[in-house]
Amino acid sequence: MEAVTLFGIFFVLLFLSVPIGYAIGISTLLSLMIYSDIPLLMISQNSIAGVDSFPLLAIPFFMLAGNLMSSGGIAKRLVNFFESCIGHKTGGLGMVTVVVCMFFAAISGSAVATVSAVGAFMIPEMVNHGYNKSFSTALTAAAGTIGVIIPPSIPFVIYGVVSGTSITDMFTAGFLPGIMMGAALMLMTYIVSKKNGYRGKKVKSTWNERWVAFKDAFWAILSPVIILGGIYSGFFTPTEAAVISVVYSFIVGVFVYKELDLKGSYKSFKDAIVVNGATTFMVGLSTAFAAYLTMEQIPAMIANAIIGITDNGIIILLLINLFLLLVGMFIDNIPATIILSPILLPVVTSLGMSPVTFGIMLTMNLAIGFCTPPYGINLFVASAISKISMEDISKQIIRMIGALILVLLVVTFVPFFTTMFL
Repeated sequence: MEAVTLFGIFFVLLFLSVPIGYAIGISTLLSLMIYSDIPLLMISQNSIAGVDSFPLLAIPFFMLAGNLMSSGGIAKRLVNFFESCIGHKTGGLGMVTVVVCMFFAAISGSAVATVSAVGAFMIPEMVNHGYNKSFSTALTAAAGTIGVIIPPSIPFVIYGVVSGTSITDMFTAGFLPGIMMGAALMLMTYIVSKKNGYRGKKVKSTWNERWVAFKDAFWAILSPVIILGGIYSGFFTPTEAAVISVVYSFIVGVFVYKELDLKGSYKSFKDAIVVNGATTFMVGLSTAFAAYLTMEQIPAMIANAIIGITDNGIIILLLINLFLLLVGMFIDNIPATIILSPILLPVVTSLGMSPVTFGIMLTMNLAIGFCTPPYGINLFVASAISKISMEDISKQIIRMIGALILVLLVVTFVPFFTTMFL
């Protein structure tokens, strides 16, 4: 009964448009008051403990790095380089959008930052070359999901802290699934473009033009090499990598590309502070929510209920994927990860799945939720950029979601793709 009340209050508040952080806190508070004699001080204690973590420092720094790179001209130069390479092919500009999102993902670790930075350049560019505006917007929103899969990834940091899984292992395991997601979207883009006659630049870039674009984008391309190379080689931790990313982005934006001025720096810091404030608020109260679940042994009850449905591991994993896809449609990635990891991790490990593979599966499911209504934060950002209605974007994005789900199923049932580099 406690679980029904807890989640019931939570979802009622969500449907009433109460901000998710407040919905989590209020549902925890009311459940404590009704069913438990646990002191209400537990909420504040666990909230503070939840954010008192060194690895979590990576989150604001990766957010800030993504903002600085967007303002400092890094995203624009990545676009110019990849456009010179494949922009002339059928669906070339759509493929450029996906590739740039993959590269920017390896810099910012954020889906929203990826969509906003790349979409501002690529959506108008695709439309100017005859692409359907709704398709262009939907593709950018879908490609933005790669932002939380290709490392560094903010949700991977959250999952690592919550589950005790190595964040470096998560970063290593997420690389190949992120590339697979990008390849699936590029294949889908080619098929749609072939059918509708979408092409890129009319004139193929010469090798000299490509060399000039590469030299201009060199410092942008070098950024993920430094960040990921340092993490994988053991020179610095993911948190230290986030700080290095900020310093590198600032130096390149101010002194190399000379596009990051005082106004752009102020906006980058302000946006990072605002987003991180909301994120920290959700992390803290989500930790208290999860702590209450554990105290009442609700995760064990839910796990037993799932296993009691069937003893077929394939069906259980399919049900968990379906459940996570539905959750991603309504709840942000961060609180969902904190709340659901303790519940579902024991179930999947009993089936032989490693915590690393489950972390990738969990994040991919919730990332797909970024581009599915009604929550769909990527849809909202892309819609704001293109001025296209959510309804028109949603019609176009269905096939892209289908491509991402196919990759999700491969990652779920073929552990090789997440464990081959571990």
